[in-house]
Amino acid sequence: MSRERQEKGKRPFTKGPKKNASANKPKPNKNSNEVRLNKYIANSGMCSRREADMHISIGSVTVNGKVVTEMGYKVKLDDEVRFDGARINPEKKAYVLLNKPKGFATTTSDAKGRTVMDLVANSTNSRIKPIGRLGRNSTGLILCTNDDELTQKFTNSKTGVKRLFHVELDKNLKQEDLKQIQEGITVDGKKITVVEASYIKGAPKKEVGISILNIGNSVLRTIFEKLNYDILKLDCVMIGELTKKDIARGRWRHLTEQEVINLKHFK
Repeated sequence: MSRERQEKGKRPFTKGPKKNASANKPKPNKNSNEVRLNKYIANSGMCSRREADMHISIGSVTVNGKVVTEMGYKVKLDDEVRFDGARINPEKKAYVLLNKPKGFATTTSDAKGRTVMDLVANSTNSRIKPIGRLGRNSTGLILCTNDDELTQKFTNSKTGVKRLFHVELDKNLKQEDLKQIQEGITVDGKKITVVEASYIKGAPKKEVGISILNIGNSVLRTIFEKLNYDILKLDCVMIGELTKKDIARGRWRHLTEQEVINLKHFK
């Protein structure tokens, strides 16, 4: 065999992949809805694109839990992007106050049948979600938003936003039981407290108003089960200083800028 044929028969030598620090970097997305990371940050109102590049270069930005320092890196709108540890979102903030009717689940899952998201579907293009829950058969105010800062305020049981419920029971509430609720009731070794509780003026003694900081209403059912009462109706009539005024059942409205400020500073 000639040397020329031997040379042709040889396989070219290739080096294996180099191991470097970029091996653990998140891979850029290739979907059509991706946007440059610096633009994502700028659209979130954190800083300019040029300043965003500086923050990216020094490792101040994470995408889906991993630090990204690559210039020109692209993300999807539903990626989790954090700037100095705080999650950011380029979408316009939206605040939709809904007066929920019976028969609608407080969830974003279609598997639950009719949901509150069906009622606010035309309210905004932003991807809002309800804060907290109201049972399917409960009614009243529920706030839907994409503002993570406000959501965190609601979910903090100590510094949260007060919600006032109109509760109708199966029988009159005894004075001594009302006093127990006001002072705090111990259930399974845990003390459950409310902000305030009282009879509703001009109504039968089976109708009471109770304010809580907890974002769910299961705490109310726990209280009355302990005292041997059944809740017939549960209606959230107030969130912070927001009321149902001019919002018919099943309808919604956007919060004003001042109302948003008041909610964020509500104590």
